[in-house]
Amino acid sequence: MINNRPLRIALFSETFLPKLDGVVTVMCLLLDHLRQIGAEAILFSGGQHIESYQGYPIVSITPGVPMPMYPEIKMAVASKRSFNILKEFDPDIVHIASPMHTGIRFIQFARRLDKPLVMSFHTHVMDMARFYNLGFLQKPLWAINRYFYAKADYRWATSKRVQAELLEHNFGPTGLWRRGVDPEVFNPNHYNEEVRYRLTNGHPEKTVLLFVGRLAPEKQIEQIKQVLDAVPNTHLVIVGDGPYREKLEKIYEGSSVTFAGYMKGKDLSEAYCASDIFAFPSAIETFGLVVAEAMAAGLAVVTSRVGGIPELIESGRNGYIFEPNDLQQMIAYVKELSENPDKRKAMGRLAHESVQHLTWPAIMDELIADYQRIIADYHTHTNEVS
Repeated sequence: MINNRPLRIALFSETFLPKLDGVVTVMCLLLDHLRQIGAEAILFSGGQHIESYQGYPIVSITPGVPMPMYPEIKMAVASKRSFNILKEFDPDIVHIASPMHTGIRFIQFARRLDKPLVMSFHTHVMDMARFYNLGFLQKPLWAINRYFYAKADYRWATSKRVQAELLEHNFGPTGLWRRGVDPEVFNPNHYNEEVRYRLTNGHPEKTVLLFVGRLAPEKQIEQIKQVLDAVPNTHLVIVGDGPYREKLEKIYEGSSVTFAGYMKGKDLSEAYCASDIFAFPSAIETFGLVVAEAMAAGLAVVTSRVGGIPELIESGRNGYIFEPNDLQQMIAYVKELSENPDKRKAMGRLAHESVQHLTWPAIMDELIADYQRIIADYHTHTNEVS
């Protein structure tokens, strides 16, 4: 409660439903939690989206044009209409998730309304520039991001590695908004033999490799093809969609692979449980939420060392970590687990156990406590100045 009324949160995300990615997933989980605790919320996003979620209004900002390197993000200009809706909502705090274009205007809106402003860092555009051979843009991108993030009263990173980077680049006080899993949704108890049969195109006897995520070049999903070629009797299931799907379908033409499209909830949980090994060769992550989900589902994970993944996995114990682009090591780990089902299952059990403390309610409660502290500090400072 703030001023004898329910906590009121205004959120901005550069993407939202029906688009699915890590940021959208976390925004939905946050809205779920706000509904459970009786808070009020509104979410703004560039592009055309659903009209409401959990009874909360979703404000689409249109028209928009696709963002280079990330075409699912629609770059739009928030107008007076958005400002008036925000003003009428009268939030206690404004939270912007990874402002890259449309969200920048909400920095101005929050200041005009004299509201505390917080930001969370989800998309590492500096790493993306390096991956896309635009390394010369890294320094200016760091400067631009520092300029905007420094305008927030507080900010969060999603992994200790990124938190250290933001502090090193003088973004200002930065906390840790950890990632979690829902143990009721993601656990080993959702095995469905029919799902395994369908996802393997009628070959459930094969060792099933699984990738979940946005289908984009930086995820390096094409590298798993070399694993399929090197390790006999394997089948790959690719869950997700994105701008790279058409090219991936050509790369994997003739291979033992299933493109399953977007999945969530029960369907996604069954896909995890229908698989044997989670293969994740991504070059860029701020955390790696799908790795935590795979571990919660009891899968042995073979993943590149990116984002917050080293905070989850002790390589050789509850999963395997290889250096990005070390394809031979990825192949060796998958081959070992494919040939040793008992070791694979034991590693999966340890993976499951090691993420049980990462529950979303506890993590979201930490965020709410931060909100309340920031709101109180903001008003204390405002009163002192006045």
